[in-house]
Amino acid sequence: MEMSGIPFGITDWEQIEVTEHRGETGVAYWRTQQFGQVRVRKVEYSAGYLADHWCHKGHILLCLAGELTTELADGRVYHLTAGMSYQVADHAEPHRSCSKQGATLFIVD
Repeated sequence: MEMSGIPFGITDWEQIEVTEHRGETGVAYWRTQQFGQVRVRKVEYSAGYLADHWCHKGHILLCLAGELTTELADGRVYHLTAGMSYQVADHAEPHRSCSKQGATLFIVD
């Protein structure tokens, strides 16, 4: 991926509008910025969140706070805590996330 046409800028994430995305259980709150073809999000999962779909989109994800469990369609399960990250390519390995206690994430895709 080449990032071009993006001038230097600063984002105050607390000033970005929140959109609500219901999971199978719980809610994800997204603050989203689009920089050309690059989407950057600060996402907060409520306690008890479970995604309502298997995601095929690639991401680089950093867990800022809380705990996140990500399940791959092949049955592998990964647990992330604050300071841990994962990366996955588009269409590489379908995945979905859940959080028992809630989590705050920074995601680039």
